[in-house]
Amino acid sequence: MTQPRSAPQPDANSTPADEALVRHLPRAAVGGLLMGLANLVPGISGGTMLLAAGVYTDFIESVAKTTRLQLERRSLVLLLVITSAAALAILAFAGPVKDLVIDHRWIMYSIFVGLTLGGIPALWRMARPGSVTLWVGAGGGFGVMLALAQGAGAATGSGGSGFLPLLFAGFAGAASMILPGISGGYLLLLLGQYVPILTAIDTAAEAVGAAEFQAAVDPVVSVFLPVGLGLVVGVAAVSNLLRYLLREHRQATLGVLLGLLAGVVVGLWPFQHTMVPLPGTSIKGREVTPENIGEFDPQDWPLGYFEPTRNQAAAAAGLVLAGGLATLLVTRMGGD
Repeated sequence: MTQPRSAPQPDANSTPADEALVRHLPRAAVGGLLMGLANLVPGISGGTMLLAAGVYTDFIESVAKTTRLQLERRSLVLLLVITSAAALAILAFAGPVKDLVIDHRWIMYSIFVGLTLGGIPALWRMARPGSVTLWVGAGGGFGVMLALAQGAGAATGSGGSGFLPLLFAGFAGAASMILPGISGGYLLLLLGQYVPILTAIDTAAEAVGAAEFQAAVDPVVSVFLPVGLGLVVGVAAVSNLLRYLLREHRQATLGVLLGLLAGVVVGLWPFQHTMVPLPGTSIKGREVTPENIGEFDPQDWPLGYFEPTRNQAAAAAGLVLAGGLATLLVTRMGGD
């Protein structure tokens, strides 16, 4: 008589935690890719993209545990997948994103505004229900972004390429990876380090692709080293601080994050363009004169506002809507 076939038995070496981790890895990879892209775009928060992908809490816990030397396999694997995917996105898209921001600013900024606004519902789901503490925190966060936006006029210039400015830029980038609502690209714009860092990434990627490894040494030493050090210190400090604040002062902390996210839009008014620098102004520490004005790259020129045509205004509104819908669709991944 044929014996009934028994049901397949699970791997004796696997645990429920291992199986849950395997199921979680695709979402972690998508979250990492989105975080990497977000850190290239002024106005989009890497933390918001992790939140949208449904891996934000796991990322915070994993970073906090690892930096406190509480090494666990699950935490290490999640961090490896997320950071590897983010690095891949940065290396692959740094050049195209930089060129689009410089050459088609009002189009890209319209998209950035929409993408940023689309992240608000995801953060609100964490913060609700509303309370006085939440709204006071939101007002404070919005005020901080208003203050930062005052420096947006010089956003595409350079704040200097020394060790300390780049170190601080790395710390700012770390904050954007941890905090929903804080855009690393936007902070780098305000610090004057956005274009220099993306240029260094693009240069190194082209050199490696052409097997000219010597040409990649300069951006690695002069830019990647200080930025990377700032990232490591920033991720460790901000993740542990946020973990504590979310546990002890959740409503106030989420309110501040909500205000920061909404306030990012203030500095991303789409209708801006580069202007020829006036003699007597300074770019990268050099004074502009009628004789040397042609020596400055247009990507370093200051920004000014312009009045859009009716078609540009309508197109910008459509791009804002499209960007918002795109982020809302991403947040569906993290609906649980």
